[in-house]
Amino acid sequence: MRKYLFIIFLIVSCSSWAVDPFEDFHEYGKLSDEEIHELHKGEVFYGDTEFGFILSKGNTNSTSFKLKGNLYQDFENWRNQFKIDSLYKRDQNDDTDETEVTANRVFVSAQGNYKIGVKNVSFFIYGDYEEDEFSGLDFKSTLATGYGARVYQGVKNKVGIDIGPGLYRSVADDESEVSEDEKNKTGYLVRVAMQWERLVSKRTRFNQDVSIEQSLSGLNSRLKSETSLISQVIGAVSLKFAYMYRYNSKPEDNNLKYDTELSATLVYSF
Repeated sequence: MRKYLFIIFLIVSCSSWAVDPFEDFHEYGKLSDEEIHELHKGEVFYGDTEFGFILSKGNTNSTSFKLKGNLYQDFENWRNQFKIDSLYKRDQNDDTDETEVTANRVFVSAQGNYKIGVKNVSFFIYGDYEEDEFSGLDFKSTLATGYGARVYQGVKNKVGIDIGPGLYRSVADDESEVSEDEKNKTGYLVRVAMQWERLVSKRTRFNQDVSIEQSLSGLNSRLKSETSLISQVIGAVSLKFAYMYRYNSKPEDNNLKYDTELSATLVYSF
């Protein structure tokens, strides 16, 4: 029987140039995204950060650490978003009785949307960078630009899309079983991203974020999907349940084409 001693959720807070978030920051369900951006327009940064930590002892010994954050800037002509998503995990090896790292990933991205004067329409430029110790790659990155728009605005639902061409680059790690000619890969792609937000109740929101990068150069195509339910606990603190699905059409080193992640974290908005 697996015995868990404790599950700890910690909240990482950052300095903010906003007023006290417990006084006037949005409560999930009470303000729309547009109202949130309007409330913080002109501020240096605002956003949210989430943190989860799980320590298991007993028949199974493991340590898991997850940190994720979103930072926004909203100015007269530009709306910018910066993301970080990291996962670290150590498990005990039953054969050697030693603990070893089984997951170590860091992903960062930045997107700037230039407002062209038409409501909810913009041109965007997007870039990301990822290091995953167990992917067979030293790193991979994407750069894309194109058109973004809010395609549906209802009482309870909002749907936005980004679409445009881009470039993909990856470098295989030193232990990867590929030739020198195949170690560095660069190609063209089309990036499509969708954001769907649904108001479930006064304090609860459902989010679905999907991004697809379809290679135009015969390289690997990628899909990333995050399905989440976020419910306000008190003030600026919320509880988030999320399911992440990643797909890679041509994984390195005979890895599986997909991996999944189920998480429960605390979110602090500022």
